Amino acid sequence: MRAFVFPGQGAQAIGMGRDLADAYPAARAVFEEVDEALGEALSALIFEGNIETLTLTRNAQPALMAASLAAMRALEAEGVAVTDADFVAGHSLGEYSALAAAGALGVADCARLLRLRGDAMQAAVPQGVGAMAAILGLDAETVERIAAEAAQGEVCALANENDPAQNVISGHAAAVERAAALAKAAGAKRALMLPVSAPFHCALMEPAAVAMRDALEEVALQAPAVPLVANVTAEPVTDPDTIRAQLVEQVAGRVRWASSVDWMARQGVTQFVEVGAGKALSGMIRRIAKDAATLNVGTAMDAQVAAAAIKGEA
Repeated sequence: MRAFVFPGQGAQAIGMGRDLADAYPAARAVFEEVDEALGEALSALIFEGNIETLTLTRNAQPALMAASLAAMRALEAEGVAVTDADFVAGHSLGEYSALAAAGALGVADCARLLRLRGDAMQAAVPQGVGAMAAILGLDAETVERIAAEAAQGEVCALANENDPAQNVISGHAAAVERAAALAKAAGAKRALMLPVSAPFHCALMEPAAVAMRDALEEVALQAPAVPLVANVTAEPVTDPDTIRAQLVEQVAGRVRWASSVDWMARQGVTQFVEVGAGKALSGMIRRIAKDAATLNVGTAMDAQVAAAAIKGEA
């Protein structure tokens, strides 16, 4: 069994997807459609712009989706369809990429939703009020307990379960700093404050969740061609109304990535194909499902190699 997985924020890089756009007309068309949907040349920023500007949440989210969809179109040009996967999943904003790849969302709608999502998440909390930290070397249950202890009337929560020994906390800056200190005292290998512009995936994001609920009500959403393993439940979903509700919940809810990968592995998934920029998800997957194979599709050569491997196992 196989899953296609789609990266989230942090994977962005100048030049991502350019090789795919040069090699595959269908990949180039994705970037053109995103540019048209947003009314600006986001592709120029992606291909040859400034990394600080690309990393702004409002740019990174639609840009990463464009790179992922371009990679999916390259796979399709090489004879691999999304239905060659048993499941799709994405890390945070990557969930939107997964849904677009599986035909549940149109590319233009997806780009506009992610621009709005980025703006709403940025606007939800004033700069400097919130923070996030990566806790390395402690399990999710321990980190969740530490976050609760550190809150002291503020918001501090486990935001991302990335892999068995990498968890991310989010909330008010002082509470996150308290949690980082407690984590070190509890034996964490590292507790790293992250260079993020807002405290994602915690209760402070509720204003952004409201904005996304309103926006998603206006967008056509179909059943995906293959089940989506959702961030907030780590379980498969195909019903459009349920997906819509879970996308709203996801804004201020936990990204259960380790649980999602573990669930897929227990169903028999042995091959995970990371579709888009970077290789961060593949590293996490190898730490969660140690016997699974991973493939990456970020360049034209990657697409050819991955397609050959997928068709060889089909």
